[in-house]
Amino acid sequence: MIEIATSPATTTLVIAGDLDLAERDQFPEIAARVVGLRRQLLVIDMCRVTFMDSTGAAFLISLADSGRKRGGATVLRGCDARDLFVLEVCGALELFRIDGDHRCEPATPPTGFAANGATD
Repeated sequence: MIEIATSPATTTLVIAGDLDLAERDQFPEIAARVVGLRRQLLVIDMCRVTFMDSTGAAFLISLADSGRKRGGATVLRGCDARDLFVLEVCGALELFRIDGDHRCEPATPPTGFAANGATD
């Protein structure tokens, strides 16, 4: 799932789940919407990405390239080492600013209780 949020200067994509070949049908529409918003900064939140293949990397690369051509920047936040490796293998890591300070919210409640109410 990919959600789009905007502010006057920023577009933020929040991605959850797999970013791969199986999801590619939604990529053109999302890319067109992001480009149409014409914000200078694109922030891609990957905290909830569970898997990314080269198809998902190509999608991110196309977004970053479109923004760069307009003089904008693309920031990746919440990326794990595996996702950065895929982008590096694709030769595209330099297209992105990496937010190394961002800390993702935990997927489970911080109280020690699981979502179903059981304790650890």
